[in-house]
Amino acid sequence: MQTSFELPDNVEVLKSLIGQIVAERDTTVQHLQHINHTLNHDINILKQTVTTSKVEIEYLKLQIAKLKHQRFGQKSEKLDWQIEQLEIRLEDLESQEGSNEQIQPISPITALASEIPARQPKARLPLPDHLPRDERVYTPKISACPDCGGSFKALGEDVSEQLEYIPASFRVIRHIRPKFVCCGCDHIIQAPALSRPIERGLAGAGLLAHVLVAKFADHIPLHRQSVQYAREGVNLPRNVLANWVGASSYLLNPLIQHIQQHVMAGTKLHADDTPIPVLSPGLGKTKTARLWTYVRDDRTSSDLTPPAVWFAYSPDRKGMHPQSHLTNFKGILQADAYAGFNALYQTGQIQEAACWAHARRKFFEIHVVQPNEITQEALSRIGQLYAIEEQIRGQPSDHRKQIRQTQALPIIDELERWLISTAKQLSRKSGVMGAIQYALKLWPALKRYCDDGRIEIDNLAAERALRGVAIGRRNYLFAGSDRGGERAAAMYSLIGTAKLNGVDPEAWLRHVLTHIADHPINRVDEFLPWNFKPVSA
Repeated sequence: MQTSFELPDNVEVLKSLIGQIVAERDTTVQHLQHINHTLNHDINILKQTVTTSKVEIEYLKLQIAKLKHQRFGQKSEKLDWQIEQLEIRLEDLESQEGSNEQIQPISPITALASEIPARQPKARLPLPDHLPRDERVYTPKISACPDCGGSFKALGEDVSEQLEYIPASFRVIRHIRPKFVCCGCDHIIQAPALSRPIERGLAGAGLLAHVLVAKFADHIPLHRQSVQYAREGVNLPRNVLANWVGASSYLLNPLIQHIQQHVMAGTKLHADDTPIPVLSPGLGKTKTARLWTYVRDDRTSSDLTPPAVWFAYSPDRKGMHPQSHLTNFKGILQADAYAGFNALYQTGQIQEAACWAHARRKFFEIHVVQPNEITQEALSRIGQLYAIEEQIRGQPSDHRKQIRQTQALPIIDELERWLISTAKQLSRKSGVMGAIQYALKLWPALKRYCDDGRIEIDNLAAERALRGVAIGRRNYLFAGSDRGGERAAAMYSLIGTAKLNGVDPEAWLRHVLTHIADHPINRVDEFLPWNFKPVSA
């Protein structure tokens, strides 16, 4: 039996409804897919924003930690390797204690204490032999024995020494020149007047030397010196002392020029700069000027040339100032990554040698506030380079080059590969990444010291020369004018050069100021610090 199914009359209407439903379903699906895609895109953007925010927060935390460390933290850049070695030793002892059950357990602290020798009290150093001795003899007040009434005879003596300080005192020296007249022709004769360091000035060479050394070596501002002298009953206002400093700077200018020529005649220089506040006339505020230092010191490579340092002043930090200072210099310039030196390197007359201390400092600043494995590893590898330098300091340049080529160069090459591979795993905004990029940017200049035994591993010679400026800047706060900055540069050159040569600055300046006014200008090099022979010698 065959049956048939007949569609209702409104089949077309149903088809139309079904088509609309399917179309709406497809539209809804597409809309939902679009919403899902949009949500995924927004989620990815939010994730990136959160990640970026976390990186920025960590970066800001790092900067805050750095600033706190700079303001309140320890200034030394040495790591406490001894503590780390003790921790490693403790771990070794604990592991040995756990592995050996038959031995009676011993505390790691006790084991370490048994290996460390007992601290011996330091013996008191004897007082210097060159100091004058005032002997005071104390005899008993009685002349006869209180027991039997007998007389005494010498048995020996006990001698003890005590160091005493007698305050410095002012003294007026009267120069008397008697006049004589001839009884026959009334001709008058008199000894010529003695020359003074400052024409018609009251200050003697010793007082001038003391004022200069007190300000630029002992960092005592002139107004404090004036107060000290007033306690001795001598009125020396600050403006008088400032005039003496200016006159002394003018008198010693030929000697400063010879020091500059000696420094620039070298084949390797250390260069650096430091800010110095200078009073702006009429504005009631200070501007930031610069003191540049250039050090010639080759003693670490067994060179007997006398060391010297020359300071220069500039009202700003434009690159044209070091470029003018080094116009006639040809050789190796060891400095930081200051862009103002780049024009000098492009001429080909000056080779750049970078400073490993600056590269290390980038990692150290992060390590002290946020220690991690990367900074620890970087500091450890750079420390190996410094350990090699400790062994060859003072050796001839050829020997230093040979040791560096065989021992330091492989460490440097491996360090470069490690830095490049590590950089690929870090964010660009991380502090460690900045330290790595700084080192890699200067890598050819950092590596150059291995090719020349005259070059040092760092630029600490220049930083040591600027240390006195940094200390003095805290005391005198600012220079009174550009001329005052130039005078400061001149005095720092003289005193710094004297210190490098192991010469007492005050004794040397006293000798120079006593004789330089009457000395031939073409023989002023006789007054250079390395030609000075103290009277006591």
